Amino acid sequence: MTETLQDLMNTMPQTGTVRWISVRPGRHAPVEVLERVEADVSQGLIGDRYAGHSGERHVTLIQWEHLAVVASVLKRDAVDPSLLRRNIAVTGINLLALKNRQFAIGGTMLEHTGPCDPCSFMEKALGAGGYNAMRGHGGITARLLHGGVIALGDRVAML
Repeated sequence: MTETLQDLMNTMPQTGTVRWISVRPGRHAPVEVLERVEADVSQGLIGDRYAGHSGERHVTLIQWEHLAVVASVLKRDAVDPSLLRRNIAVTGINLLALKNRQFAIGGTMLEHTGPCDPCSFMEKALGAGGYNAMRGHGGITARLLHGGVIALGDRVAML
């Protein structure tokens, strides 16, 4: 049986896992690394600087596997995910395949809202070339459709 491209886009047998969580209390404040975070539909991630702002950016996610790519471009052994200032790093699932899709993390439900393009702060955080190293590897933004608690080890799956 031959599947159409649309069939393939609507099917994702892989699931991911939450590997890292943080909130950013202020614009240039250090991130707070957490084991779990409360996700509220009207607020976003409790404790994050975007809490209470636009639902387009309740949560920022980055693919754990992309940390190695960014490190390689920068000629480093590794990149600390806290430098990238994303809320959640996941492994085992292609975040870009969630474009225009709803997905679950633990007991929460989210919807992809767009790319999480790097900002000029990446040049300061990562050093010369940091901004360009992040291009195409910045992850995605999402809005919460159903809140709850997101914890390390939670399953990530397309709905």
